[in-house]
Amino acid sequence: MERRLVITVDGPAGSGKSTVSKILAEKVSYMYLDTGLLYRAVAWRTMQLGISIADDEAMRTVCNGITLPLETDGEMRVLIEGEDVSGDLRTEKIGMLASSVSAIPAVREALLPLQRSAGRQGGIVAEGRDMGTVVFPDSDVKFFLDADVDERARRRHLQLIENGQDTDRGEVKRGLEVRDHQDTTREIAPLKPASDSIVIDTTAIDIDGVVEKMVKVVKEYAQ
Repeated sequence: MERRLVITVDGPAGSGKSTVSKILAEKVSYMYLDTGLLYRAVAWRTMQLGISIADDEAMRTVCNGITLPLETDGEMRVLIEGEDVSGDLRTEKIGMLASSVSAIPAVREALLPLQRSAGRQGGIVAEGRDMGTVVFPDSDVKFFLDADVDERARRRHLQLIENGQDTDRGEVKRGLEVRDHQDTTREIAPLKPASDSIVIDTTAIDIDGVVEKMVKVVKEYAQ
């Protein structure tokens, strides 16, 4: 019988980790956990209520109102006070605030048990920025995806256009560079590959090629 693994996929915005993580989870029949969506949900709620991100107690209250239904149809859902807000979280403005929110110790502490509980039984592909280093340091397989910033900006720009958002590619690139700086230099859980990560540069590899590499590795570990 194959083992039910905990698989982590980390990397910067636009590296392809969300897309390939979803496909990987489907191919191996695992649950997909997009932890970045949790931080976006906190950012969204913070903006909605006009809360200062410097107010630790208020931020903890926001986090405590978040639930994560594990029985999904392949799309991860995030609920805040019982309301599904998943469809409201994919804007660049929320993404920028989520990067700042994710550096707040009180927020990370509050969301950590929720993330770890999702992976307790294995059979999960957990995608984010510190999955292999902090949330699941003992995970079975760790991937770190990266790509050239120009390529990441191109991908993100196309994604935003497909979602109906009118954006400038240069602005998207500048936003990515700001987020890269925030994510890699923060004191709490900075973005970096775990020492035992399998690093894949996706700049010149299409989605199918990246997923093929990952599936091959996962099957070897699952034996």
